[in-house]
Amino acid sequence: MAEKTIVFDAEGMILGRLASATADLLLKSARADRDDKVIIVNAEKAIVSGSKTSVFNKYQEKYKLNHARKGPFFPRMPDMILKRAVRGMLPYQSKSSGRRALRNLRVEIGCPSHLSGDLPDGHEHGDDSKIRKGVPERFVSLGDISQNLGAPSHRWTGGDQ
Repeated sequence: MAEKTIVFDAEGMILGRLASATADLLLKSARADRDDKVIIVNAEKAIVSGSKTSVFNKYQEKYKLNHARKGPFFPRMPDMILKRAVRGMLPYQSKSSGRRALRNLRVEIGCPSHLSGDLPDGHEHGDDSKIRKGVPERFVSLGDISQNLGAPSHRWTGGDQ
């Protein structure tokens, strides 16, 4: 069983399409008894379609359901929001294949140095031809949503905040 690592660059991709394709890929791999891994880089540059106010309001409502000790725990950081979106498309609570698939997912803010440029052996770029469609007229980046939720944006902008 040759295991491979698939790398997706989330820059300019719609969050739901990327999450759906990633979940499908991970689940097929887990059910075929392989441990193919998926790495998503530049999570803060993924986009959510819709007007800025409606998207911000939707994510604010989700975040306000949060209770520090009791949950449900909704993340503020862009990498964790994207991972949570993929998790929502996996049967991680009811099936072992869903849990295995979720373990094989890694989401990164920015692009790690070893994944920029040429990819190492065993890594390949994911086929994003079905995911990457035209950019909608109105959209918000995941980094802006996280900043609106109060996440420390200096992690992905590089500036002080």
